[in-house]
Amino acid sequence: MKKQPGWALPNLREAQKRTKKEAIIERSLFQIPVEVRDLGLGKKYYLRTYGCQANERDSETLAGILEELKFEAVETPEEADLILLNTCAIRKNAEDKVLGEIGHLKHLKDKNPDLVFGLCGCMAQEEEIVQIIVEKYRHINLVFGTHNIHRLPELLYEVMSCHKRSIEVLSKEGDVIENLPVRRFGKNKAWVNIIYGCDKFCTYCIVPYTRGKERSRYMEDILDEVRQLKAEGYKEITLLGQNVNAYGKDLKIEGGFARLLEEVAKIGIDRIRFTTSHPWDFSDEMIDIIAKYDNIMPFIHLPVQSGDNQILKIMGRRYTREQYLTLFHKIKDRMPNCAISTDIIVGFPNETEEQFQHTIELVKECQFDNAFTFIYSPREGTPAAAMEDNVSLEVKQRRLQELNDCWNEYAHEKNNAYLGQTVKVLVDGISKKNESILSGYTETNKLVNFKAKDAKPGDIINVKITECRTFSLNGEQV
Repeated sequence: MKKQPGWALPNLREAQKRTKKEAIIERSLFQIPVEVRDLGLGKKYYLRTYGCQANERDSETLAGILEELKFEAVETPEEADLILLNTCAIRKNAEDKVLGEIGHLKHLKDKNPDLVFGLCGCMAQEEEIVQIIVEKYRHINLVFGTHNIHRLPELLYEVMSCHKRSIEVLSKEGDVIENLPVRRFGKNKAWVNIIYGCDKFCTYCIVPYTRGKERSRYMEDILDEVRQLKAEGYKEITLLGQNVNAYGKDLKIEGGFARLLEEVAKIGIDRIRFTTSHPWDFSDEMIDIIAKYDNIMPFIHLPVQSGDNQILKIMGRRYTREQYLTLFHKIKDRMPNCAISTDIIVGFPNETEEQFQHTIELVKECQFDNAFTFIYSPREGTPAAAMEDNVSLEVKQRRLQELNDCWNEYAHEKNNAYLGQTVKVLVDGISKKNESILSGYTETNKLVNFKAKDAKPGDIINVKITECRTFSLNGEQV
């Protein structure tokens, strides 16, 4: 790949470096130069998001910046003067989906040579992907990563006014930028970043390379954002981080995430959630705070990944099966009604049938409310990618099916326990499958489709459950 003057290309070796240097809290870094302020006047943008909640929240910032530049959002790429794909790198099939979409949309660039076609997010942080984009997808003329979203105005100006292909991806530990604009996509629920990056370096995971080191926002900045959201009428917030449990360690905040949770709860917003929790950092104090406050929802996403100690060790997960189960039962003993979901990978390099069965046994013991299950996907540049992938695809697929059959049975059983109960539901809006039905989520994060009397989006109402399915509940407003 021939590097052009002015390009900054990703470097995984640089991205994995960790120093003791504190992250800088930037309060005035984002600027819109005078010559860029009307760049989007009369122009339209299409923004598509792939992946996790962190990407969703980044897209709210991207939309905020574009609308400050006077771009107008549209629902389809065919209407747009700017197409921006905010991407995910967690699994290969996520990358393949994006590359397929890039190819599918190429005809729009052929029709409109002035169309700006951009790729950003986690995929942009990968050396291999940027090389593919540069060499095979020449209609992509803007590429930037997770560390320089604030540079979007200048990068767009370079493409639109100077007619240059702009590639700027920073491989660094990262900072915290507090003065970025935001255009919230929801009116009742909001994402709130509390910590960026990850230092766990699980051997299969690309996230520490694409998102930088763990760096916390100051507590008062987070609390001010939550207070503002409450004042604007938001009913639910989700505290976000690659590992929220590590919050405050870098700032030496006593009590860390448990203390932050309590301070957020005291603000009095109706519902508080958080994701994602690494079992290694989950403290007794966190359990106590979640149990203490009614507005902290009794739902925890607690990824286990495998039920076998040797596989956990090779994965670099930093806990044993026994430690995970101790934590799981401690949460359940303290909060019997707490719902717990998890992530599980099957077919990790060298996983034997016996080791896979240890995972099945753990699922049978925990009986999770929900599980996100995946076939192992090697990520270029991670330690696991250098291991021999010696479990055949056929075996991986069989194991995945067996695992899904197992946890689906327990999920259905858990949902059956709601039959006849009256639960509190935060109304999201009209059901995707039936316009005469509304939908929303319980405190334990169960999807409920229900017949409404006078409910509207944003209301927290009582719903009696009349039917239970594996992945959702049906009911009627009381």
